[in-house]
Amino acid sequence: MKNFTVPTRAEVTEANQSIFDNLQKGLGFVPNLYAYFAKSETALRDYLALQNRKSSLKAKEREVINLVVSQVNGCRYCQSAHTVLGKMNGFTEDQILEIRGGSASFDAKLDALARFTKSVAENRGKASQETKDAFFAAGYTEASLVDVAIVIGDKIISNYIHNLTQFPIDFPLAQELSEVNA
Repeated sequence: MKNFTVPTRAEVTEANQSIFDNLQKGLGFVPNLYAYFAKSETALRDYLALQNRKSSLKAKEREVINLVVSQVNGCRYCQSAHTVLGKMNGFTEDQILEIRGGSASFDAKLDALARFTKSVAENRGKASQETKDAFFAAGYTEASLVDVAIVIGDKIISNYIHNLTQFPIDFPLAQELSEVNA
């Protein structure tokens, strides 16, 4: 069985070392996910550009998508990282757990987004008509639909990288939904 390792700063290209330095300054550390992307000469830069692109969606909405998709894809790393980020964006622990389950009863617009995102992710892009109708009825537009799909794609990339490699999670471990619903 292959053992996947997270590269250190010294083990990546000079361009990726520069990105590591910026991440260290901005976040206080280089998350293992980002470090793992640096195994590729260009993937870290490309991924960060995708993740930080301008969007019609607010940060809180992007976190809803990140939490739902990470749950659907069973990515413990991203569930854990986005639990931290969700709290930084004003969600409570209970709200985060509900979002991960695919709903947000505390906010009608975010609920439509969570349900739509779950339907998209579970059905590989073929969301139910009911969730699409609710998404648009909640005030989202076709531009929002494009931006949701891009955030879903971004999260699928990171979910799959961690699910394939299982490198260590360097965030407080998120609670399993099965533990909550037990």
